[in-house]
Amino acid sequence: MNASPSGSVVRSRRRKKLLRHGAVIASLSMWSVFALAPLVWIVMMSFKKAEDIVAYPPTFVFTPTLTNYVEVLSSAKFMAPFANSLIVTVGSLLVTVVIGLPTAYALARFSFRGRENIAFGILSLRFAPELLIILPLYLLFQKTGLYDSHLGLILAYQLVTLPMLVWMLRSFIEDLPGELEEAVAMDGGTRWTAFRHVLLRLIAPGLGASLMLSFVWAWNSYTLPLVLAGKNTQVITTGIQQYISAQSIDWGPMAAATVVSLIPGILFAVFSLRWIVGGLTAGTVKG
Repeated sequence: MNASPSGSVVRSRRRKKLLRHGAVIASLSMWSVFALAPLVWIVMMSFKKAEDIVAYPPTFVFTPTLTNYVEVLSSAKFMAPFANSLIVTVGSLLVTVVIGLPTAYALARFSFRGRENIAFGILSLRFAPELLIILPLYLLFQKTGLYDSHLGLILAYQLVTLPMLVWMLRSFIEDLPGELEEAVAMDGGTRWTAFRHVLLRLIAPGLGASLMLSFVWAWNSYTLPLVLAGKNTQVITTGIQQYISAQSIDWGPMAAATVVSLIPGILFAVFSLRWIVGGLTAGTVKG
């Protein structure tokens, strides 16, 4: 008996579906290898001896060593910039929250003249090229004594962290019904009480997501600390350059320093993962 035409059509569709899925999986696998290859190579370099790093052809089988990590973690050449990065990044996030939360709430809940202009002005700070504003900032910091200070970098980092937090939280607050605050007011509560006990808990996912992105951008900032930080406040992104000299490059310690510098961001992401997932998906459906 011959197979029915309908059965042939079903099998043909299944084969096409499997081919499409296979092509998608193969494409994603190739992209993953392409994206992760530099990171894997740096991790391998951090465990290699100097002669293995410069060997040609490259060696994939070698005896691992912790010498590079011991050198990096026991030297102020790396630990001082690492500590400065922690101070500046955490400090900038605290300032961003203190300024950004009330700003986002005001832009979302109050109607006043020039509200959208103010919101766009805050967002434009993120769009402005850092090279365009770095020279005026440098001259201003020189005159005000903020150059080569943690406070100066914390304030400068607001150009990176504040716009993201304000715009993300504004959208989250706008998605929440105003009746929540009216219900608190009917019970005798103030606007601050409604914000602290009701809204803040509801926007916590958005706050976690925006803080995660702000942390990554602040930690990885290069142009601002390159110009505004001095010997006392050098951060990790510029401190790693110390392993590059005119005569040679310390590939092993530099690779180990790069790996260690990735740890804070990974830990921040792991501990705030549930907030990030909720923050990126909340507010997508209104009703």
